Amino acid sequence: MELGKETIPLPKRPHLLEIIMLLFQQLRPRQWSKNLLVFGALVFSVDEINLGGLKSSVTAFLLFCFVSGCVYILNDYVDREADRQHRDKANRPMASGRLNPALALTFGGFLLAGSLAVGFYQNSLFGLLLTAYFAMNVSYSLKLKHVVILDIMIIAAGFGMRAVGGGLVLKTSFTPWFLLCVFFLSLFLAIGKRRHELLLLEFNRGSHRKVLLNYSEPLLNQMSGVVTTMTIMCYSLYAFISSQTVLMWTIPCVIYGMFRYLYLIHVLGKGGKPEALLYEDKGILACVLLFAIAVVLIHNVQGSGG
Repeated sequence: MELGKETIPLPKRPHLLEIIMLLFQQLRPRQWSKNLLVFGALVFSVDEINLGGLKSSVTAFLLFCFVSGCVYILNDYVDREADRQHRDKANRPMASGRLNPALALTFGGFLLAGSLAVGFYQNSLFGLLLTAYFAMNVSYSLKLKHVVILDIMIIAAGFGMRAVGGGLVLKTSFTPWFLLCVFFLSLFLAIGKRRHELLLLEFNRGSHRKVLLNYSEPLLNQMSGVVTTMTIMCYSLYAFISSQTVLMWTIPCVIYGMFRYLYLIHVLGKGGKPEALLYEDKGILACVLLFAIAVVLIHNVQGSGG
């Protein structure tokens, strides 16, 4: 289009491939590591692993990834204005203006419907759990994330639902101590995330996340100390009362992992992205791998001994 000698460029329409990549990015694949808790049931019943169980666990993992991705779409849609005030979140597809919000919502609606349908087909109870997981997180995105303390408890509950979902598709169950351990560990990570946001935003914290106005660093430090103790106690009780009592030898690994994470958030100022630390910190990664190997070996020894 021309006005005199000046040329006004027309807005550039994104290519289909670019739109697909933005939609995939909107699902936050880097966050999918949180859904690995679905495989907890499979790992702790490794002596009974079969192809059907592995397929069910992988399907459950993908469904949690897709449903949580739909939650992220809704959350980013609601928070797109506030995210523009955040140093990192301003680069998200909708907050940056690269992705049309209406298109993202439409894509999320179809993905959610398909994921829930597959979930109910796989296992009716698992389908109900996925539905409850989505409803809880929508409530969190729209309202409950502004309620102090309840906001981090809902985040922790989401992790617990992932672990339960992994057991449902395999038709296995966890002891209450293990579920409590997952819940407290998730609470520990959520508190670390809030602490990092509080220190990162400092004087501008209310403009990004209103609930941060109700937190203080000493409060979060005290909560983190309590939850750390509860996590170690619950895992220790689980290890001693489970049928595989030799799991008690993995307790030092759990303690090291907790203390290493405390070091990362209190000394190095990390913790804003718990899922990223799994890949970035060699100490955490080595601890997780060592723990997984130890659990597999313990189950194999226990199985051959039986």
